[in-house]
Amino acid sequence: MIDTHSHLDGPEFNDDLDEVILRAKNAGVERIFVPAICRKELSHLLRVCNAYPQYLHPMIGLHPENIMDEDYHVALDLLEERLEESLNPTPSPGTPTYIAIGEVGLDFYWDDTHKAEQMEVFEKQIGWAIKYNLPLMIHSRNAHAELMTLMEKYRDKQLSGVFHCFTGTEEEAQELLSFPNFCLGIGGVLTFKKSKLPEVISKAVPLERIVLETDSPYMAPTPHRGKRNESAYLIEVGKKLAEVFNTTFEAVDKKTTQNALKIFRNVQKE
Repeated sequence: MIDTHSHLDGPEFNDDLDEVILRAKNAGVERIFVPAICRKELSHLLRVCNAYPQYLHPMIGLHPENIMDEDYHVALDLLEERLEESLNPTPSPGTPTYIAIGEVGLDFYWDDTHKAEQMEVFEKQIGWAIKYNLPLMIHSRNAHAELMTLMEKYRDKQLSGVFHCFTGTEEEAQELLSFPNFCLGIGGVLTFKKSKLPEVISKAVPLERIVLETDSPYMAPTPHRGKRNESAYLIEVGKKLAEVFNTTFEAVDKKTTQNALKIFRNVQKE
């Protein structure tokens, strides 16, 4: 299994990250992808990933909820500088390999006061994905229509990536999957008792278009709901997907891993 989205650089894991990693490995998690959320925390994210080389893989980006924490124009310029340094043909020792532009996107859940700014920042980072040939890890909450409007502008650019934490309708799934090089990130919500996601997936989302994720430390799956989420719990999502598709856990594990490695090409180059 690959956990394609886990915030293991967060303060929730400061005291026991070694144990968290060990539990993930024992549960069958082969790799964990760690999204960035802002410029100020990037150095810490890299230190965490460097402590577990070839197992934790960093992304780079500015999360929509963090764009007003500082001058986002400056933050974007500095992040792009870091990205360009990493892509130098002869990078300096210790230079990271960023596997994606993420976590980026749109979030109008709490308010849409800065909708224009969010869309500007997201579009700038879509440009990075095109320029540097990297996949996108896309966050979208209460913003599906705006997301589709922006994505449609770049339909002919062969973008790839993951629509993270999908919990939408059949119609929304079909619209997202009309972008052929994207998968849907499926996590703990799939296991919730009242979740409609199993029905949506069974009707509108083939296994070939799914990657697994935890979004740790958030949204722990049943039977761990209400606790801090961690990558070891990814197995619960895989088991539930096997039920949805009436197949084996091993088949889900194999296919979702293949899907993730197809999208995140830089992982295979390391």
